Amino acid sequence: MDALFQRNLDLLKDTSTEFVRSIIDDVDWDKSRLNAIRGARGVGKTTLLLQYQKLHYGNNDNHKSLYVRLDNSYFSTHSLVDTAEQFYRQGGELLLVDEVHNAPLWAKEIKEIYDTFRPLRVVFTGSSLLHILNAQADLSRRCLSYDMQGLSFREYVKLYHDIDLPKVSLDDILHSGMDIAMEVQQKCHPLEFFSHYLQKGYYPFGTEGLDSYFQRVESTVDLLLNIELPQLRKVDIGNIRKLKALLAVLSTEVPMLVDTTKLATLTGIARTTVLAYLQYLHDAKLIRLLYSDDLSVKKMQKPDKILMENSNLLYALSLEKPNIGTVRESFFCNQLGYKHQVEYNKRGDFLIDHNLTFEIGGRAKDGKQVTQVENAYIAADDIDYPMGNRLPLWMFGLMY
Repeated sequence: MDALFQRNLDLLKDTSTEFVRSIIDDVDWDKSRLNAIRGARGVGKTTLLLQYQKLHYGNNDNHKSLYVRLDNSYFSTHSLVDTAEQFYRQGGELLLVDEVHNAPLWAKEIKEIYDTFRPLRVVFTGSSLLHILNAQADLSRRCLSYDMQGLSFREYVKLYHDIDLPKVSLDDILHSGMDIAMEVQQKCHPLEFFSHYLQKGYYPFGTEGLDSYFQRVESTVDLLLNIELPQLRKVDIGNIRKLKALLAVLSTEVPMLVDTTKLATLTGIARTTVLAYLQYLHDAKLIRLLYSDDLSVKKMQKPDKILMENSNLLYALSLEKPNIGTVRESFFCNQLGYKHQVEYNKRGDFLIDHNLTFEIGGRAKDGKQVTQVENAYIAADDIDYPMGNRLPLWMFGLMY
């Protein structure tokens, strides 16, 4: 136990709190005894836990909180339950458990800790592939779950340029877009930073050097494919190469209307397996599957359209220079999909919350396709201010 506290202290010393993600205010750290934070590799889950600990427990000399990683060699000979009990008996209040998916029986252990050691609070993180509601133990009645994205455009501007931009809602953008744009323009010229964000702004890797940014993204993807998918989706190790081939095809071809027969031919994967692998890549936050009706039985069949989960993946993985239209669509879906329902829409590009139609494009996008569509808008790149139903694309990056 002393070794865990010392390791925790070393990590806290190296943790900066100058920039903190906005999701820290969304998590119910105090009232809920059990919180889960899921997210793709590289989005900053570990940093978030340590920052909260440092902000609320300082250097933690009194050992009231403890951060542990379940891939630590300590847990090869110690159980999480025993560690939690010892911590609790010593007066512990908050147990922060990182990378729970590295423990085969993590859900049963978390449940036992929750049921046994009251009022100990537990916050755990895990892969976006993690099944919380249908894991080995039912945590649905006990656990509040949060999904963590990569950096929004707003957070990117704060982290790299120390400029505070307003956090807004979709309703704010639709009804007070001009006020938002004027407030932002008083602080910076957003288009100056936007194109760089689309390429190297989603993952908080840039603080360690932008020259190696794409290599870090590729390494993160490799770890996800080689470790997390076999571990959490039981993908046969022998098929990882085919899965990588599928991702390479998608990153070069998207956006695409889905032809599973073509994908099966290009990758050498059986057609039925292609559908399963597409869902795995979607769950892993590498691609986004879009359906024309998310409420219908079609969602159990093939998707209508595929995009990369975020625009940075396009630049890091595509074998060709990404199409700017594809980049814009990936950004829009990524930023809106965090809190809103995004569906494929033949009359525009996307249907949001079953009600709002959006077409995505550049400055010259005329919107002819949606002129007769009710509640239709254009999210246009390379513009600073709203003009009628034309809204600046960058503004959708202020939503978290």
